[in-house]
Amino acid sequence: MNLPNLITLGRLLSVPIAIWLVLADAFAAAFWLFIAAGLSDAVDGFIAKRFDQRSALGALLDPVADKTLLVSMYVTLGLAQRLPTWLVILVVFRDALIVGGFLLVSALGQPMRWEPLLVSKLNTALQIGLVGLVLMGLGFGIDFGLGPVPVYAVAATTVISGAGYLVRWTRMAAGTEARS
Repeated sequence: MNLPNLITLGRLLSVPIAIWLVLADAFAAAFWLFIAAGLSDAVDGFIAKRFDQRSALGALLDPVADKTLLVSMYVTLGLAQRLPTWLVILVVFRDALIVGGFLLVSALGQPMRWEPLLVSKLNTALQIGLVGLVLMGLGFGIDFGLGPVPVYAVAATTVISGAGYLVRWTRMAAGTEARS
């Protein structure tokens, strides 16, 4: 257990607190915790790379912590009726599809490329941005005047990203795309 892994573990352990803060309508505190979690992701990655402290545990724990926080925030904000239910379902379904695909291919023992698609990186950035905007807006009473644009941007990139992974996996299964 090294420093980057401890930071990542701290981020993972912050998830129940973030959920509680949203459900308690403590949106400003939830916003700051969400920002701290994002900064901790950057810090643990920097330390791991700069000081050669990368580990197999960190490679597994980091994306688990990231996805747990993000999906938990979507579900919680949906339950609190601060995000549309259909968007929450879409985001959770896409992540379940990706994890399910990974587990299925791993169980079949097939090598597969797992770098995120470019649209998936954009999707993650938009998902994070939307949670930040919602928490900031609720916590500090700010109306950004964006209307439904961020919601639809997240929805569109979520669908495109999910479809992109399905296409990639289909091509790999058919042997028309490199697996590793």
